[in-house]
Amino acid sequence: MAVPKQKTSKAKRDSRRAHDALPAPTRSRCPQCEAPKLPHRICSACGTYRDRKVIRGEED
Repeated sequence: MAVPKQKTSKAKRDSRRAHDALPAPTRSRCPQCEAPKLPHRICSACGTYRDRKVIRGEED
């Protein structure tokens, strides 16, 4: 069975994990209501996508 000869230092361990962090989700603004939304998704505030009403909201 393979066993490490030396203890891995904290710096070596942490530098190896430097790329493991998850990026923050990208946000864009809805052109209708200016609410933050995910790109290429229906706006949860007004229910529009690409200048078309897709979901009926409480306004209708």
